[in-house]
Amino acid sequence: MTFDRIDLKILDILQRDTTIPVARIADQVGLSQTPCWKRIQKHEDSGVIRARVALLSPELLGLSLTAFVMVEAIEHSTEWRAEFLAVTETLEPVRDIYRLAGTHDFMLRVVVPDMPAFDHFYETLTSRIRLRSVSSVFAMEQVKCSTALPLSGLIADPHWRRGQA
Repeated sequence: MTFDRIDLKILDILQRDTTIPVARIADQVGLSQTPCWKRIQKHEDSGVIRARVALLSPELLGLSLTAFVMVEAIEHSTEWRAEFLAVTETLEPVRDIYRLAGTHDFMLRVVVPDMPAFDHFYETLTSRIRLRSVSSVFAMEQVKCSTALPLSGLIADPHWRRGQA
């Protein structure tokens, strides 16, 4: 899929606020409403726009503990990986899963109300799948968080190879 400057501007606007009316987005990118809406639909149909969501405040919901759990696999087989992903997908506190290069094989971002809830999560994880090692670090404070991808650099870079999405 290729992206021109207008596509990237539309995507940048939407990733910051999906409640902006199409008419205003169209005005900001220099299109009429119908072509703008068609571009948005194209990006939704292709999967570039994965979802439109509300971002909630974990603290106001009583989910004040964020842990980053580093996992080292007991083995590196396709079967173990599939089992690990199946187990972690069922654990509601797991918000993100990253496969890593280096000492650890996976990193999980886990969000829970407090340390007893994390302990319960840890016991559940380690009882359901064999792991070589597990280590956790706990966030003291969230200094910056962004769900927006850095599209402005793509718009400004004339050498960016379109079609890499």
